[in-house]
Amino acid sequence: MTARQIDYESELNSAQYQAVTAGDGPILVVAGAGSGKTRTLVYRVAWLVEQGIAPGSILLLTFTGRDRAMAQGFFGMSVVVGPAIGPALGGYLAEAYNWRWVFFLIVPLCVAAFIMVVSFIRPTARDKELKLDWTGFLALSLAIVCVQLMVDRGERLDWFESGEIILYACGAVLGLYVLVVHTVTSDGPFLNPQLFRDRNFTIGLLLVFVYGMLNFTPITLLPPMLQNLKGYPDSLIGLLLAMRGVGMVIGFYLAGRMGSLDPRVGLTVGMLLTGTSGAIMATFDFNVSAEAVGWVGVLQGIGTGLMWVPLTTVSFASLPNRLMADGSALFHLLRNFGTSLFIAVSFMVVVRSAQISHFELAQNVSPYNEALRFPSVVGHWDIGSLHGLAKLSAEVDRQAQMIGYANAFIMYAAVCFATIPVLLFVRVRHH
Repeated sequence: MTARQIDYESELNSAQYQAVTAGDGPILVVAGAGSGKTRTLVYRVAWLVEQGIAPGSILLLTFTGRDRAMAQGFFGMSVVVGPAIGPALGGYLAEAYNWRWVFFLIVPLCVAAFIMVVSFIRPTARDKELKLDWTGFLALSLAIVCVQLMVDRGERLDWFESGEIILYACGAVLGLYVLVVHTVTSDGPFLNPQLFRDRNFTIGLLLVFVYGMLNFTPITLLPPMLQNLKGYPDSLIGLLLAMRGVGMVIGFYLAGRMGSLDPRVGLTVGMLLTGTSGAIMATFDFNVSAEAVGWVGVLQGIGTGLMWVPLTTVSFASLPNRLMADGSALFHLLRNFGTSLFIAVSFMVVVRSAQISHFELAQNVSPYNEALRFPSVVGHWDIGSLHGLAKLSAEVDRQAQMIGYANAFIMYAAVCFATIPVLLFVRVRHH
């Protein structure tokens, strides 16, 4: 048994926390009801795909200058509500009833959101000559889908030993090649090349990709770790994850107070706090307390909260209004792609590290190991009986899985710290 061999209900619990806390995407009522009622994984994935279909943000076009930073701050604060109450409420519903109620909870919220959209948002004039560049759109979609499938299924299919993975790799390269060539040669490409002439926006794309990688990865790794290795109930896991939302409230408040400072200060402090939280999570063992997990969640929430406002402010500060819609769409696309990609990579690290660690630890299970001669040890794991060997094998697997999670958190911290030097290239406009 490896870290990937989690029971079906546990995998759904991990997914439900991410779905409930993702407060910045439109979630359709029918998709929420469908996710709760369906009984097969294929249909559930289809409903989740429908939930991910998102329109562009209107905040960047509605507000300018300092008002834009304030609007992004309010937007960020509204997003905090999901991470603050979603995990706790979702964990309670999953434990008291079942995981389906987490998806049913989406329905009334989406009804209220739909009513407010119809009541307060007015349509703007449309450019009748504007047409969708299907070639660029399909090429970009092919590249993203193939990369995601390759990373998701690579470990399971032994990577390039599988024809399926080779096919995904070829599809990703083909999609990227067509996208780049079509973008530089077409008159109306799907990705406007003028976007990348703005240095701050280009750096902002890299930073928001990393932000997406850092934002939701811990709340997808912690639930299976705490449930399978520590035996925590869903309700307690939900409360611990909600502490991250509390930290984000503090982070957004501090970001507002730091509005007059160089935005690179907020980004740097946020990156340092987030990376530190990852380094601390890498030291977790079987004796870690619930309080320690909660406080690390607060620290990580403060870091991500501090980063969001200066990140969006810097990225769009010098981008012309005519490019704002395209820029916003690409900005949030990379954020979401970074989230899904890094989660897949993190679980890949957990699985691979657990397999390697299991092999290395199992080599020490031998009658010649001095540790197995102590009465306290032999009382738990008697290698002279099948029952004792089974218990010892389970413990080796448990230790190997914990090493796998530790390695994933080390990678999380390393990515965060390695991104800090990029902030030196951000250009700050002085008024």
